[in-house]
Formats: sequence, structure tokens, C-alpha cells
Amino acid sequence: MPPLVLTALRFFFSAVPAVFFLKPPKVAARLVIAFGLVLGLVKFGMLFTAMKLGMPVGLASLVMQMQVFFTILLAAIVLREMPTRLQLVATAIAIAGVAVIAFSNARGAPLLPFLMALAASFVWGIANMLSRAAKGADMLSFVAWSGLVSPLPLLALAAWLDGPQVVVQALLHPGWVPIAATLFMAYGATLFCFSVWGRLLNRYPAAVVTPFALLVPVFGFLCGAVFMGETIPLPVMIGSALVLTGLAINVFGPRLLRR
Repeated sequence: MPPLVLTALRFFFSAVPAVFFLKPPKVAARLVIAFGLVLGLVKFGMLFTAMKLGMPVGLASLVMQMQVFFTILLAAIVLREMPTRLQLVATAIAIAGVAVIAFSNARGAPLLPFLMALAASFVWGIANMLSRAAKGADMLSFVAWSGLVSPLPLLALAAWLDGPQVVVQALLHPGWVPIAATLFMAYGATLFCFSVWGRLLNRYPAAVVTPFALLVPVFGFLCGAVFMGETIPLPVMIGSALVLTGLAINVFGPRLLRR
């Protein structure tokens, strides 16, 4: 199953049949369309194209976490939402942890795919800003209706990169693993997670919410150890400890200082 086809199916099934039961979100249609294109097509399109051009998968998942820095920066510029000094320190510690993991797992990624993955993380930051702009909307409905936007462009991009025959074969003869993965990503990772993520971004400052995404590589290595018997190298343990320390300071630091 080509990754772009899998992503197209992910967003299609996050929208269908949910849009038949959820009213359209009470925001401008252009905001829903922009969110769907930015998140579904541009972000994932650049990310998977970068991996196809040679970007290591593990390193790509780490580079994507730069969206934390980009989101905080965009929130400061666009929304005048300035992070506190403590939040900046906590985020720097967590990003240092991701950097430790990244350098320990780098395998000489080519420059162009690396830059494309970095650009994709910036686009994710833009998607976070669009989610913030939908303040007051039902985020479950917002995510579901935005899922209608990207499937066809993603399939067109997949046909261009992988060939029409590969796309048709994947759609007509999917195995049970791609079907299970599609359902998990559509209803778990997209409808549930992105709607909760958007709701948190609407309720709390970006500098409070986005650093939690830095747990992605930590859970990635942990799941690899639990489910696939992979060993966790010492640098990954050190980097994970730095990420958890930064998050702990970000969440509990203000209370501890007041006490």
C-alpha cells in the first residue's frame, strides 16, 4: 500500500460516514478547506515524498517534531501569544532531547529530502494555527469535514509518484493489514486525536500544548521495544529523559514556582 494512498484512505474514512451525522462546523468554509489541504495534502505530501526520495523514516518522524518550535513561533508572531521564560526553557530542554535522539539515529539523510521534511513540519505549524483560528467550532466536526478535501489530490499525487497501476492495484486489492491501519488512523489518529488536539489548542496557549508532540519519538521507540523486540540505545534513553523533563517543567513548573 503506497503511503500516499494509505493517507488518502485515512482522510476519506475520517470524513465518511461521519459527515452524514455531524453538522458542518460553524466556521468559514475556506478555513475548513485550508486546514484539509494544509494538513492532508501539503504536510503529508511533502513528508512522504521526502521519504520516497531517501529520508529515513525514523529521522523523518523526529524532524517533524520541529513543528513544536514553529507553532510557538507562529503563535508569537500572528497571535502575539508570547511564551513565558519558563516555557521557553522547558521547550528548549525537550527539543534538545529530540536532537540527541535524532543525531544518534541519523543515517546520512540527503539534503533535499531533509529540507522537505523540515518544510512539512513548518506546514504542520500552519495547520495548528488554522486549528486555533477555528476557535469555538466543534473540532470533531471540523476535522471530519476537512477530511473531504485531501483524498482526491493525494490519490493524484500518488498516481504521479508511484504510477496509476500501483494506485489502482492498492485500492482494488488491499490486504487486511492496510485495512486495519486505515481504520486505526481514520478513527483513532485523525478523528479522535486531531479533534482533541484542536480542542486543546483552542483552550490553552500553543507553548503549553504543542510540546506534548515531542513524546512521539519516545513512544515510537518504546512501542518498538515492546511489540517488536527492538533494543533502546543509551542515547535514546537520555534523549527521552530530556523530553520528559522538559514536558514536566512545562506542565508543573508554574505550580512549583508558586509553591
